[in-house]
Amino acid sequence: MKTAKLVIGIISIVLFGIILLQSCAAGIVNVAEKNTADTTAAAGLFVGFSMLIAGIVGIATRNSKGGGLTSGVFYLAAALIGFTNIGTYKDLIIWSVLSAAFGIIYIIGSITRTKES
Repeated sequence: MKTAKLVIGIISIVLFGIILLQSCAAGIVNVAEKNTADTTAAAGLFVGFSMLIAGIVGIATRNSKGGGLTSGVFYLAAALIGFTNIGTYKDLIIWSVLSAAFGIIYIIGSITRTKES
């Protein structure tokens, strides 16, 4: 499970850049269309930064159960924010599903590690 956590952490860090660019583009489109009620771009930024934080914490603490649970909570919080703020930025659905999957993997990995010890 340590290898899976490492790979997921690296993927999360790389995806942060993609999510950040897409969120900024969605924000620019909202400003150009004078759509001030849409908070999708801000939610995308939150999802991106949460995935970055969770990825870094997951890589740094891949051998401990507490770090895995912390990363899992960050991933699930990002997914929750992403799912509740879907608007013009439709790719937020993809990042939210991916974040939820990563969070579940981290939490299950931490729970099974607890039972092994």
